[in-house]
This record gives sequence, structure tokens and C-alpha cells, in this order.
Amino acid sequence: MNWDQIEGKWKQSVGQVKERWGKLTDDDLTVIRGKRDQLVGKVQERYGIMRDEAERQVSDWERSYKDVSVTDDDAELEEVRTEHRVTPVGKARTRKAGKP
Repeated sequence: MNWDQIEGKWKQSVGQVKERWGKLTDDDLTVIRGKRDQLVGKVQERYGIMRDEAERQVSDWERSYKDVSVTDDDAELEEVRTEHRVTPVGKARTRKAGKP
């Protein structure tokens, strides 16, 4: 996911940021407002690390970022969709577990 998408969903992403960098305060997260350079700076400041290390950590987090707008309900719906097939006559049938 690219940073523009993370920035656009910043309010939903805050939980993952807090989970990764617990020393960041709510005020820090408000100041960051989804700006990557602000996040790097706050990580550097709160953890007392060099800027390149903060950049590396943010890059690693960015690569592993999970889109929080996809809910468990969405995942379950997709699972149900893949379990059902439509026959040529238009009737749905359910696959038995373990059989293609």
C-alpha cells in the first residue's frame, strides 16, 4: 500500500501506529496527521534513534500495513463467495470441505 492511501485512512490507521510505536502520544498522532515525514520525526524523537533508523522502521511498517477498512465481515463474505459455485442452470451448490 502506498503512503497516499495510508494518509487518506490515517484515522483508521492510528491503532496500528500505536501498536507499533507505543511511545507516541495522542497529541503526536494528531500532529502527524498521516504525514510520513512527521511520523519519522516523532519516532526519531520519542525513541532517541537516528533518522535513518526511524526511516527504516517506518518503511518496514508501511510494507506490512494492513488496510483497516477491510472488515472481518468483508473477509467472511469473500470466503462465502468462494465456497459457492453457480451451475450452468443457475443453481448454486456448495463445495464440500476438502474437495475442489
